[in-house]
Amino acid sequence: MTKDKLIQKWLQDDLNPQELEAFKALEDYDALMKLSEGLKHFKAPKFDEKGVFEQISKTISQKPVQKPKTSWLKPVLRIAALLAICFSVYYYTTTLTTDVSTLTAEKTTITLPDHSEVTLNAKSQISYKKKQWKDTRKLTLEGEAYFKVEKGSKFSVETSFGTITVLGTQFLVENRNGIFEVICYEGSVKVTSGIADKILKPGDQFLVLDGKLITKEKEESSAPAWLQNESVLKSMPYKYVLNELERQYQVRFDAQNINSNRLFTGRFVHNDLNLALKAITIPLNIEYTTKNGLIVLHDK
Repeated sequence: MTKDKLIQKWLQDDLNPQELEAFKALEDYDALMKLSEGLKHFKAPKFDEKGVFEQISKTISQKPVQKPKTSWLKPVLRIAALLAICFSVYYYTTTLTTDVSTLTAEKTTITLPDHSEVTLNAKSQISYKKKQWKDTRKLTLEGEAYFKVEKGSKFSVETSFGTITVLGTQFLVENRNGIFEVICYEGSVKVTSGIADKILKPGDQFLVLDGKLITKEKEESSAPAWLQNESVLKSMPYKYVLNELERQYQVRFDAQNINSNRLFTGRFVHNDLNLALKAITIPLNIEYTTKNGLIVLHDK
């Protein structure tokens, strides 16, 4: 019996024991079983018996009764419709995207299907296809995240600015509001962007601010400070410092009366707003007042 005939009889639940054994030996058997399993999640819509009966009665009264004809197309159409549903279920389940995001003042750590770990900083999001992860270790990032990647096949982080590719390593990626930064803490990291391509080794950084590649000194820490609820900034324009503090606290700044492009080097904690405000204002001789929930900055 041909393969197509076996599948047709399986769809019609008409296999005898000998044919069933032949069906199980088909190379497509596992895939057909997965598709069949997917159909169990479909539920037929509610059937309006009364409405359908009234419609049929009305039709009968208007048209003469014709003798039904047996068409050889019916079983073929039935099989085609069933296969279409099966493949729709298969396509949907294998292309489904998993999204993980954080809110203001929130951080979270997730474990990917290969046991790699991703820790998201505040107001960040990653997206990946869980069903396809075994074949393609790839995700997209908006915001900031720290990665601890298990060794294996190529692991890619795609952002709107560039792509980071590794095999097994620990690294940080930030991509938002004019900042694109990659820091390698372990192993090696390949950065591909429209400005430059670079291989990073432990301690190396790749930083782009407002479209300009910035040279940075070696990173001496073994992991991002924000994992310990602290932000550390080195020679960063002040506007980025304010953005970072806004992400860690439910606050907004009015900085129109100060030079927000001046450089800041320092740190602030994520669990004490008053202490954080002092940490970013006192070194630059900036004062602040609070008005209608807005923190207004001005020079002394």
